Amino acid sequence: MKFGKVEDISRVDFSLPPDAAGTVESLQQNGEPEQLNFYTGCTGWSMKEWVGKVYPPGTKTSDFLKAYTRQFNTIELNTTHYRIPSLSTIQRWYREAAAGFRFCPKVPQSISHSRDLGLNGDQIVAFCDVIEMLDDKLGSCFVQLPPYFGIDRLGLLERFIQRWPTNIPLAVELRHESWFETAAIQRRVFDMLANYGVSTVITDVAGRRDVLHMRATTGTTLIRFVGNGLHESDYSRIDEWVLRLRQWFEEGLSNVYFFTHEPDNILAPELAAYLYRQIQSDNRIHTRGPQLRDDDQTEQMTLF
Repeated sequence: MKFGKVEDISRVDFSLPPDAAGTVESLQQNGEPEQLNFYTGCTGWSMKEWVGKVYPPGTKTSDFLKAYTRQFNTIELNTTHYRIPSLSTIQRWYREAAAGFRFCPKVPQSISHSRDLGLNGDQIVAFCDVIEMLDDKLGSCFVQLPPYFGIDRLGLLERFIQRWPTNIPLAVELRHESWFETAAIQRRVFDMLANYGVSTVITDVAGRRDVLHMRATTGTTLIRFVGNGLHESDYSRIDEWVLRLRQWFEEGLSNVYFFTHEPDNILAPELAAYLYRQIQSDNRIHTRGPQLRDDDQTEQMTLF
């Protein structure tokens, strides 16, 4: 993930900002959740470097998805950003994924990066028709608006949300600086999302602290966390997130999808494993996470 990356992080203030105005109100409107769900994962499963540490030794490429879903319980599904998957692909993903797993597909760029957000074509319908076949293994879709999509296109974003099927959960990731220029603008935008029951994507990355807006609009939030090669600050930032999310759970949050990014994503499972260990100590929270194999570990991992 290149967005917001900087070479020198020594002067970055990584502390979490206070909750944005409206967050507590949105969480409280969610009521008392029946269950607190915490999902953690990475951005793909096709990493041969994970064999022997994340995946069992000798895992074949064809078994990567099966192995991934038995270590993690969600994924930031970036492959859907580049093409709409076929029904047979969706059926295979569903069949191979472990029980309780949740896919979080990124809306195709043919929609998110088009001039009209796909409103004048059939892409929205085509994508939603196939993606809803993930059924109980569908988490939340998210639309990543391009860096040039600013507040001047708020009306277009609202029309897109109005068109989006209400039975498919959606979250929005905002990137252009204009969305965060003033507190009044942020309140206007996020209140609109809350009114439609649309969640937010919160991005924690070194070079763009404005996208760390700390605004939850529903009982579900997606967090894209960009680390810096397992620098010590990666762990202290995770610790701070765990404290904040426990607070949000107390206030009405019910579902968290937390995606760990690291350079080339080779080290992302290590950060996800640390996050899991921190969050699972709270026995109120329903979760599962990766159990990595140490280099000196002698027992064999299995897919089952």
